[in-house]
Amino acid sequence: MKVVYDAFEGRYSDNPRALYERMRHLSPHDSHTWLCDPRYADGFPAGVHTVRHGSRAARAALEDADLVVANSHLDFPWDKKPGAVYLQTWHGTPLKRIHHDVLWAPEGVLPRLDLDVARWDYLLSPNEISTPRLRDAFGFRGEVLEVGYPRNDVLVGPQAPAVRSRVRAALGIPDDVTAVLYTPTWRDDEFYAEGDVELALDVPSFVRELSEDVWLLPRLHYKMTGRGAAGTHDRVVDVSRYPDVHELYLAADAMVTDYSSTMFDFAITGKPLLFFAYDLDSYRDTLRGFYFDLEPLAPGPVLQTSDQVVAALGDLDGVRVGYRERYAEFQRLFAHLDDGHAGERLEWLFRQDDRAPLLAATD
Repeated sequence: MKVVYDAFEGRYSDNPRALYERMRHLSPHDSHTWLCDPRYADGFPAGVHTVRHGSRAARAALEDADLVVANSHLDFPWDKKPGAVYLQTWHGTPLKRIHHDVLWAPEGVLPRLDLDVARWDYLLSPNEISTPRLRDAFGFRGEVLEVGYPRNDVLVGPQAPAVRSRVRAALGIPDDVTAVLYTPTWRDDEFYAEGDVELALDVPSFVRELSEDVWLLPRLHYKMTGRGAAGTHDRVVDVSRYPDVHELYLAADAMVTDYSSTMFDFAITGKPLLFFAYDLDSYRDTLRGFYFDLEPLAPGPVLQTSDQVVAALGDLDGVRVGYRERYAEFQRLFAHLDDGHAGERLEWLFRQDDRAPLLAATD
């Protein structure tokens, strides 16, 4: 079998990475090819076969593939061969509205992306709540596989402590440091405008007000990588180019986000979550829109200023105690399939004989 993978337009990451690392051992005779953005080629391990994302070689690989695994749209022309299967894993539980549900999108973008949706055979869902939202937003009429996200298996697996130690050592984070991962999502208006963007979080205040054993790990959304800088300081480690955010969840001790789907995955760890929602009204009501109201459901404080964020980070024990019950409910709603076996539940896709009867039933 020939399998082609893509994550975030050419990175070695996310659900495709988790499935590849599982299946390369279980199916060693299969051909495994990754689409790669040269800017992130250093994130691919030695020995991984890659072709340049969007190139003629990428199109040829996709058109020759028996199975395509991607976590976002493959937004360039290619034709799926008869009998091939395309698994779209997507890349997060949606809080913010996506695809046809967004409040605003540039003219022509959604119809173009719909060309890729038409190729999908299966769409992965991380939980029961997400299934109807994903199906409706994409107008997807195929089968939704509600089995959880393979990328999250590592968060509850026996290898988690070793991954934490390895990543912190690689980033130069001492054992006694409280590492705060900062994962702001992207803003549509900023993305389609030119120029760099500034971090909303006041990094100098973070460094000045918090003790020396508290470090910041900023990670820009993949769409915004390279368009902003966190500043230079010994206690600030920019992890925007780190290949896989799920390893960073294990390395971190707390997370600050806004409306990013990283909140749902990080909540699996049980570590403190803070929400820096400085533009909540405009993002919710004008720019993108939400599927549910964040404030009453958030498993941590929803804050509007950097000063409030810094103050809350100075009292993480208080955050844990104050949001214990709400955190447990959040996990019940969104992490009920995160049992460490999502990848196992998708192994059949890599066996052509197992999936053939299902495909025949949908023809």
